[in-house]
Amino acid sequence: MDSVILGRYIPGDSIVHRLDPRSKLLAMMLLILIVFWANNPLTNLILFIATGIFIALSGVSLSFFIQGLKSMFFLIAFTTIFQLFFISNGNVLFEFSFVRITDYALQQAGIIFCRFVLIIFFSTLLTLTTMPLSLASAVEALLAPLKRVKVPVHEIGLMLSMSCVLSNLDDDTTRIMNAQKARGVDFGEGSIVQKVKAMIPILIPLFATSLKRADSSAIAMEARGYQGGKGRSQYRQLRWSQKDTLAILVTLVLGCLLFFLKS
Repeated sequence: MDSVILGRYIPGDSIVHRLDPRSKLLAMMLLILIVFWANNPLTNLILFIATGIFIALSGVSLSFFIQGLKSMFFLIAFTTIFQLFFISNGNVLFEFSFVRITDYALQQAGIIFCRFVLIIFFSTLLTLTTMPLSLASAVEALLAPLKRVKVPVHEIGLMLSMSCVLSNLDDDTTRIMNAQKARGVDFGEGSIVQKVKAMIPILIPLFATSLKRADSSAIAMEARGYQGGKGRSQYRQLRWSQKDTLAILVTLVLGCLLFFLKS
């Protein structure tokens, strides 16, 4: 569970940390769109170089991004292998029995792999450099125009804020697993069925802890007279600066460059 990065925040004073969370969220959405324009080696190389620059500017160690990749390893591997073995177009490079690998399948597998890595890096960069509550406030601010059509924007932001307890669940799971290991439970031995059974002593206290935390949050909100978003102010004020405008412009320029260089 230590490999879970979602919801983690690493305090810092880098230029990326100081950006407005709205600009970082918009930039990430644009970058994810741009990723699908990278369909040849040159465009993917440009994106990886740009991503490396963004990581360096954030001041966050590359090991955290690699850790985020590990948690998605099986999904990346499955999708890449699926592209590699189940696309039959193109010139045959290797063939044995029912296994047939073509140059086009190899190219598509490489593109899919790069897209997964880049998207994970972008989302990891956003969560590691932005406080979860600030990110929830940014989503609420960006969705504010939808209030005119009766969309419960504040409630959406509240749900995102409450979902930030994912990191707490990770900590609770690690703590419970350590306690079970101290009592002689081995989670790595035995068959798959035995490993699944070994997880039951974790799930029951984790479920109880989650219910207790949800009940405590509900009592705290009720005690403070929570009435929804009407008339409420924000403790943390979001401030858009020239650096945020520059970040969006850089992202748009990168997108235009990849659009013209794509195949």
